Amino acid sequence: MTDILDELQWRGLIAQHTDIDALRTALADGELTFYCGFDPTAPSLHHGHLVAVKVMRHLQMAGHHPLALVGGATGLIGDPRTKGERTLNTKEVVADWAAGLRAQLERLLEFEGENPARIVNNLDWTGELSAIDFLRDIGKHFRMGTMLSKDIVARRLASEEGISFTEFSYQILQANDYLELYRRFGCTLEIGGNDQWGNLVGGMDLIHKVEGKTVHVMTNPLITKADGTKFGKTEGGAVWLNPEMLSPYAFYQFWLQTDDVDVVRFLKVFTFLDREEIERLEIATAQNPKAREAQKVLACEVTTWVHGAEAVRSAQAATEALWGRGQLRELDEATLAAATADLPAAKLVVGETTIVDLLVSAGLDRGRSAARKTVAGGGAYLNNVKVVDEDAPVVAEQLLAGGVVLVRKGRRNLAVARQAQQH
Repeated sequence: MTDILDELQWRGLIAQHTDIDALRTALADGELTFYCGFDPTAPSLHHGHLVAVKVMRHLQMAGHHPLALVGGATGLIGDPRTKGERTLNTKEVVADWAAGLRAQLERLLEFEGENPARIVNNLDWTGELSAIDFLRDIGKHFRMGTMLSKDIVARRLASEEGISFTEFSYQILQANDYLELYRRFGCTLEIGGNDQWGNLVGGMDLIHKVEGKTVHVMTNPLITKADGTKFGKTEGGAVWLNPEMLSPYAFYQFWLQTDDVDVVRFLKVFTFLDREEIERLEIATAQNPKAREAQKVLACEVTTWVHGAEAVRSAQAATEALWGRGQLRELDEATLAAATADLPAAKLVVGETTIVDLLVSAGLDRGRSAARKTVAGGGAYLNNVKVVDEDAPVVAEQLLAGGVVLVRKGRRNLAVARQAQQH
């Protein structure tokens, strides 16, 4: 079996670490307990969180014990950001978001078998701390010079807004989490995003000062595209894992649109495919990039992991149906709405609007004369059915789920028409 650190390095999942030889020895000596924290500062995890969860799964599959920490306490504070103070959410909102994150993590990690994952909430111990205990028992071990020198703190101090004591104290709370998990579960490794390096080291140092023990930290890189730009937004915003915030269809399409120069790296980071298969896909991409085989595999693997196999089948069916190679009427309203969300749109009135009206109002043809030529030339389609009568109105029987019809000109120009609201 490949050494787990070698595997993680090959996949590009390690950015920084403490003594790598000591960590390698600890991982090889037996079952190790490790943790990664996720703060409920939003209602859902997003695709960036998948990197840390992938590291957790790889370590879990190598026989080690994962603790997924949901920050019910730290989520009330918020990790300092580069740009300004966070808006503090109510306890009720944070508790609700924490429950949502817990449910998502329960689907992404393995909770059965010999080394099942365990979810913990730092509110369980932080909520019991008095201010005096916090200052005497924990704060005593932190030096202001070290805390002030951390990159994000230094940048915020230099800004016009500065930084509040609330956010400044976040690093102490996170360090205490590592100490508590060390005491409660024998946790000796903390992992997280590379922007968390200072906080992770703070926890390691706290354990050394309080318990006299040596523990480990390791970060994963923050994934960027090959050109160095930030990886990941859809047209509608963040790539959320919650299907109510981003449809599984849109999630699938996000991965499907991966650039050729990024796809092999993303296969290593975001899938569990072995080296042989990834190398095969790398060759396939080089030899026949138009087939986009690697992108299809990437989209299928990640969407299956997050949303399940049925969501992938629906996304693939929608993709096929939109372009005339599948059955539009088999698509449910949510999938169809997601699949047509970014298409040019037109309004229709059942019994009145014609294909010529739709081609013009959707911007597929510049005028009615051009639209009539499109119909006469056999290039106009309604729900993938060729339209031969330019004067025939759209009827109720032609409406798809959600009261829409698809309008296509030729093979590649697609639009959606929605029923006008009746008043």
